[in-house]
Amino acid sequence: MSDKNNTSDVGRETRPNGLAFHSGWMNTLGRFLALLLVFAFFAVLVDGGKFYTVRNLENIIRQSAVYATAGLGMTMVIITGGIDLSVGSIIALSVVVVACVLDLSAGGVGDAHYLINQWPVLLPILAVLAGVAAATLAGMANGSMIVGLRLVPFIVTLGSMGMVRGLAKGIADERDIYPPEDTWISSIMDPTLTSADRSWMVLPPGVWLLLVGVAAAWFLLRYTRLGRHIYAVGSNEETARLCGVRVGRTKMVVYAMTGFFCGLAGLMQFSYIGGVGQPTTAVMYELFIIAAVIIGGASFSGGEGSILGTLIGALIITILYMGGQQMGWPKWVQEMVIGGIIIAAVTLDQVRHRKMV
Repeated sequence: MSDKNNTSDVGRETRPNGLAFHSGWMNTLGRFLALLLVFAFFAVLVDGGKFYTVRNLENIIRQSAVYATAGLGMTMVIITGGIDLSVGSIIALSVVVVACVLDLSAGGVGDAHYLINQWPVLLPILAVLAGVAAATLAGMANGSMIVGLRLVPFIVTLGSMGMVRGLAKGIADERDIYPPEDTWISSIMDPTLTSADRSWMVLPPGVWLLLVGVAAAWFLLRYTRLGRHIYAVGSNEETARLCGVRVGRTKMVVYAMTGFFCGLAGLMQFSYIGGVGQPTTAVMYELFIIAAVIIGGASFSGGEGSILGTLIGALIITILYMGGQQMGWPKWVQEMVIGGIIIAAVTLDQVRHRKMV
């Protein structure tokens, strides 16, 4: 029997066919309605209609793009039954590496000249490749420790969260890095709808990059063998192994892809914070990203999750965060609200699973 036939039934209840297909779309519709309700809440309560201005809507989309891009990889991790607490640190690593490459110089003391002036086209490309590569390697390191040492993902990524953040600080020499020249990387998240000369783009280039990533991740999970294996591992790892799924390799690929998507999110974050290499950026982003995935319908038990749901979850989290700011909520209140939403989402997931048994 072929590998496809062996694994197609594992986690069948989570795949979009038959009754499960309609149930999946109903769940997505429910989350979309929740998004509308959250938006309407702040649209009514924020003074002067400021919350639904074009500028604010664009800011919501720009900020949620960072969470959603990293959330694409986190969705796959949680579908396999794992978790990655290091995503915020990996984003920071990507930001710092990009800034370091753009800040390269040659020559001696007093005679140094920046390479960006000599290679204005090549150096930004190298910076992008270096930033994404560093993030991908960090994700691969997580996967290697989880698979090779057979450690719990929570423990491994909890440790790597500090290690990767420390590496970012070490590379930056514990300071912010200011590249000498602005490049196209610094502008990929600049506003477009409120810009006179960029309105033809409709959305910032970084958001278009996110949409390409959404399409690629959706296709991978829905139509490829790797996608079937990801769901199979999360539904029942031992059954998947008996069916011929290479569980270790699947986990390795998933954590590497998480690093890759965090690298792309790092490019967006680099632009969003003004083209500065801040090693302390993206602190607590792992909370927002995990919340987006869980709100989007993924289950910590594994075997469930969707890319569209994660996209909606990222928008909900961003609206809560920015709406709270505009209403004057203290930061600790915002963090408590988001933490409470995670608990509520997991509780609802557990209740739903008990009813299915």
